[in-house]
Amino acid sequence: MFKTLTSTVNLGRLLGLALLAGLLVLRAIDPTIVERTRLQTFDLYQRLVPRETGNFPVVILDIDDRSLAELGQWPWPRTLLATLTERAMQAGAVALAFDIVFSEPDRLSPAVVAADNPQLPEDLRAVMLEQPSNDRILADAFARSRVVVGQTSVRIGTQRTDQTKDIRQIPHAFIGHDPTPFLLKFPNLIENLSVLEDAALGHGVFTVLPDSDGVYRRVPIVMMVEGALRLSLSVELLRVATGGNAFATRANEAGIEGVVVAGQMIRTQGDGTVWTRLSKSDPDRFVSAVDLIRGDLPPERLQGRLVLVGTSAIGLEDFRATALGVPMAGVELHVQLLENILGNELLKRSNTADVQELFWVACLSLLVIALAPMMQASWLIVSSLLLVSAYASYSYLSFAWTSTLVDPTYPMFSTILSLMLTSSTNYLREERRKRRIRNAFGQYVSPDLVAKLADSPEGLTLGGERRDLSVLFSDIRGFTTLAETFREDPQGLTRLMNRMLTAMSEPILQYGGTIDKFMGDAVMAFWNAPLDHPDHASDACHAALKMVAAVHELNQQRKKDRSSGEEVQPIDIGIAVNTGTCFVGNMGSDTRFDYTAVGDTVNVASRLEGQTKSYGVRILVGEATAKAIEDSFAVIELDLVRVKGKTEPERIYGLFGDRALAENLQFRALKKAVEAMLTAYRAGEWGLVLRRVGDVEKLVSALQLEMWGYCALFRNRLSQLQETPPDENWTGVYDAQEK
Repeated sequence: MFKTLTSTVNLGRLLGLALLAGLLVLRAIDPTIVERTRLQTFDLYQRLVPRETGNFPVVILDIDDRSLAELGQWPWPRTLLATLTERAMQAGAVALAFDIVFSEPDRLSPAVVAADNPQLPEDLRAVMLEQPSNDRILADAFARSRVVVGQTSVRIGTQRTDQTKDIRQIPHAFIGHDPTPFLLKFPNLIENLSVLEDAALGHGVFTVLPDSDGVYRRVPIVMMVEGALRLSLSVELLRVATGGNAFATRANEAGIEGVVVAGQMIRTQGDGTVWTRLSKSDPDRFVSAVDLIRGDLPPERLQGRLVLVGTSAIGLEDFRATALGVPMAGVELHVQLLENILGNELLKRSNTADVQELFWVACLSLLVIALAPMMQASWLIVSSLLLVSAYASYSYLSFAWTSTLVDPTYPMFSTILSLMLTSSTNYLREERRKRRIRNAFGQYVSPDLVAKLADSPEGLTLGGERRDLSVLFSDIRGFTTLAETFREDPQGLTRLMNRMLTAMSEPILQYGGTIDKFMGDAVMAFWNAPLDHPDHASDACHAALKMVAAVHELNQQRKKDRSSGEEVQPIDIGIAVNTGTCFVGNMGSDTRFDYTAVGDTVNVASRLEGQTKSYGVRILVGEATAKAIEDSFAVIELDLVRVKGKTEPERIYGLFGDRALAENLQFRALKKAVEAMLTAYRAGEWGLVLRRVGDVEKLVSALQLEMWGYCALFRNRLSQLQETPPDENWTGVYDAQEK
């Protein structure tokens, strides 16, 4: 058997290592589903902890729906844009960047309008043909300002025929290795008209590519376009605003490290991209273009600001899906990137992050594989979940505290998958032990019931279920005193306990009950599980009566077994039966479990058994049990008591015999006398209660029932109540002081 277990352990570890190897290869390949799961987790972090909106010197000059409604539809004449540019600079803007590309001549230029309308008077056409183009007017406005024109790039398409292939270079330098092999490369650049390009101080690309799921998370701040190095629009705006000096790209053998602009090192990914940490869209970032043009803008609104001109108008469709789960105007994404740079709040993901996460996959999975054969299933699961939770917390806190992106999903997935595999091998290793435990079921139920379970296993619900049960608790009264008489003979006490428990178990099994457990000198049993038992309350009460008789026979036998004159302390027991809904089934761990019942019904049955001594009767039953058996057994309501641990009172009954006693005329009279006594007691009529107790005692004496302790209990209560009367809220409920 040891060899079998050892081979199972080795097989489990080999399978675990093979699984780990496959998981590492899968992560190295990084298929779309793995990447998207990782990215969506990073999105969740941004939604949970969005960046706080700070007071940054960046403003969006917004061509919004109101501007279009008041100044006319898009595209506007370039003369209006020239006015917009000049007024922004007059308002104190440091520099201006356009998130717009002007690749076509303005069709509203006077010469173009004249050429398109030959029916105009010749003198008017001649004047119009002599006027400067709107594009020249805009270029002149650019030349008098610090303007960055926007350019865009696509992966397909053709270059405009009116533009030269000589892409304008931006002054730059390399630090370390040549970065060009690592940069994102775009084959086509869509520029503005040459007259506008020549007049502008800066040229930035506003192209932002989405991830595979269409969400915009990363922005290339430096890239190659048609062989020329280009900065993104936001970073180019920062360069121009700080003097227009050359930028530098720093690279090592692994890729791009960062870009130096305006004396600041902007850390990037190996391909020159950055992860933007987003804040929620903020109306304070926006200034409506119409307010600037009409002079309605507060004079300080653009003072000392970096201004990006873009649009949030719905009809122009410049909206992008974002990590926050809501679309955002493209120009606001550029502004947020600039805010990230100025506030040093860019998300960080190391160039070696993939390697580090592979390391975590290996460490966590190897730990689970190593521990699996040495730990119980429950401890293994708890330990693995703690590992996974700790790693998930590390990932989240890295984001929340340091803006560092660490993938929690794949290491967690790998660890859980390793746990599932190793748990399965543990199951195979423990199968033989579990089978023995299941076979041991026959020690707790009758052989006939075991046979029925074997014939119809569908009657056994291993996972647990809610059922109506009748639950029985039995305990020896004065066991400590009894055990003291055997202090010189502990083996004798063991033999006596075995005889006594056997005597109490046989009636339970005879009447189809399930013995839940032995608790020292106590027994717990229940009826109606695991198979249906329609008359479970009745059979539980039959078993209780027979248990009392069996213990009496045992006491008689013990007397006969002892030599003449030797004192034998009799065994006395208390029994309680309660009926109600319970949860019953196999409970425990994967390797050790017990078929048991739990619930309020069980708790009340246990408390009632503890009250048998106080009420001076051997068998107490709950109200539901009494109602189920009242036509077949001699039961009497004894009290309304609130047992320990309960807030609602329980109506308790004494069980004194079977149908024969129940039909006895004197017993019926006794039952009515007790009812009359309880009615007077609950009404607070103490004198009448005392007379009714006397009536009960006479009938108890005639029937020779063991109810003297019950009568004495009420006499003592009457004495106390007469000395200290209860308040006006008296309901007759007695609060039990003992369990």
